[in-house]
Amino acid sequence: MRRFSFGELRAADLVVDATYEGDATRKNVSSEPLGPLTGTGNQGGFRFSGPVSRPNLVVLYTTMSEPDWPDSIDEENGLFIYFGDNRKPGFELHGQRAGRGGNEILRRAFELAHADSAGREEVPPFLVFAKGARGRDAVFLGLAAPGATHLEAAADLVAIWKSTGGQRFQNYRSVFTLLDAPVIRRAWLSELQTGSRLGPNCPAVWRSWVTSGKPKPLLAERITRVRTRDQQLGRTKQLTGAF
Repeated sequence: MRRFSFGELRAADLVVDATYEGDATRKNVSSEPLGPLTGTGNQGGFRFSGPVSRPNLVVLYTTMSEPDWPDSIDEENGLFIYFGDNRKPGFELHGQRAGRGGNEILRRAFELAHADSAGREEVPPFLVFAKGARGRDAVFLGLAAPGATHLEAAADLVAIWKSTGGQRFQNYRSVFTLLDAPVIRRAWLSELQTGSRLGPNCPAVWRSWVTSGKPKPLLAERITRVRTRDQQLGRTKQLTGAF
């Protein structure tokens, strides 16, 4: 697995399933890798650059380990399920006091995603990261677009009810398509920081989604059977004709 050291982050590309290391010499949030890597904040599930009303880009960060909010990735179908940031009672679904404005970003992004191409041009690219195996390390899961081809507009962003301590509240369950972009170049990240989403370094798969509204997912077939060494080298009786 490819690893990028903390010192490489400001110039690094984003490679699917690569690990981006935190700074093990620091004991606070300054050791967190996603800030220097993406130009966003260094805390929370939603991290973005630019104003919350029109982010330049959005990082979705997940630990994949919260049972009440089971974020998940479907590698075979190129889908990512992510829960919003209103995770405790006493706050309105889109209230920024409950989080960092993440649910409002979701609401607007999915609304624009189901509009025309001019609307999709206003959707910020979503970069998905999961917690790594060590310390503050993070793993890049991919570039994501709101929605999925098999879901209607009313089904890819749903407000669900939860209850804790006898108090009820709502949060979002969102479905994204992980696009077929194995590498996100640093040059595009630099363009995004200036507000240019469709600049010369924009990935073709993102530009195509903006134009057509049809995402091309990154599909990864699951390997369910491991062949023996002899099978891999063609030495089985069936392959050699020795019956």
